[in-house]
Amino acid sequence: MDNKIGIFSFFAGAGFLDLGFEKTGHFETLFVNEYHKAFMDIYKGARAGLGIPAPVFGHDITDITKYLEPARIKELKTKLAEAKEEHGITGFIGGPPCPDFSVGGKNKGQHGENGKLSGTYIELICTVKPEFFLFENVKGLYRTKKHREFFDSLKEKLRAAGYYLTEKLINAIEFGAPQDRQRIILIGFHKDFLPSKIKKHNPEKTLQEFDWNKNTRHSQEQIFAQNWPSTDLFTEDGLKEMPDNILHELTVQHWFNKNDVSNHPNSRHYFQPRNGLVKFQSIPEGDDQKKSYKRLHRWRYSPTAAYGNNEVHLHPYKARRISAAEALAIQSLPADFIIPDNISLTDMFKTIGNGVPFLAAKGLALNIYDFIDSIKTKKETEIYAEADSR
Repeated sequence: MDNKIGIFSFFAGAGFLDLGFEKTGHFETLFVNEYHKAFMDIYKGARAGLGIPAPVFGHDITDITKYLEPARIKELKTKLAEAKEEHGITGFIGGPPCPDFSVGGKNKGQHGENGKLSGTYIELICTVKPEFFLFENVKGLYRTKKHREFFDSLKEKLRAAGYYLTEKLINAIEFGAPQDRQRIILIGFHKDFLPSKIKKHNPEKTLQEFDWNKNTRHSQEQIFAQNWPSTDLFTEDGLKEMPDNILHELTVQHWFNKNDVSNHPNSRHYFQPRNGLVKFQSIPEGDDQKKSYKRLHRWRYSPTAAYGNNEVHLHPYKARRISAAEALAIQSLPADFIIPDNISLTDMFKTIGNGVPFLAAKGLALNIYDFIDSIKTKKETEIYAEADSR
């Protein structure tokens, strides 16, 4: 494909998902929506540092529910039409805030304030009709019965609006991120974008030709079959040799080294303990089974990066919480992704924990691109076949 595919990003946060799409070389972010100003400031500042131009349709901190107002719908449709003229193909990407569907979160479901945003995002897609979309959320939306009913209702709306769908519960670790993080990904392509061969599929079935595993780096079976270390006595700045027969590139220490976290501009950004160091010194390295105060193991992957509320993740061999630089490494961000100094620690860690791991975002983007490229080939084949039959 000659032109880059245009994307409109919603609930953009710090822009990890957008960056993953862009770093494939096949996508360009044209419009960004993020309601929380501090997150948008991180988005702008980090991307300016990376030398990425501002999106042509700008950054917007409007509440997404406002986009359903007639004037805003018209405005968004106009932008999408302009994008199609320039880029040919456009898509919406976004992961609505998810604590209302998280088993460990608020669990209010579709009726919670955040839960309602998932419905709004889907309604916006159905109204504006980009060629494709990506929807990301926690596994609770997929696996919890009462939330699954809501998820199924969203898919019915999308099908009624002309979308063919495929979904999978992915794990970011499959794509090379050093983190055991499951998320449900729903991807849809509008029927008007698909060649007739695919249009004939039963709408109740997912797109059979979408290859979810094409751009993964490891299978979960391969990863979790490794002889990962469990726990070790905590020794501040102690040395531990890397065990044999583990996937080194999925370890916390590999990513700390890769991103040179000690010298990263965000290396001093971490919360100081309020009540002394006793707890920080007593938890064994690798003891991450508690709800809070999880100590990472240097020679193992991290549990899900969740740094808000009571979640406290401790450095493997230092008596402190992990830094923002270390959290970014666990989210597999490039070393030159830097959060501006003027952002509060709370906002730094909240947006890092909320983000889609960069390598997972990049792998998903490549899966979408490869599928779209195959569609282009099928369309050209159909055109030539029709010409030959005349």
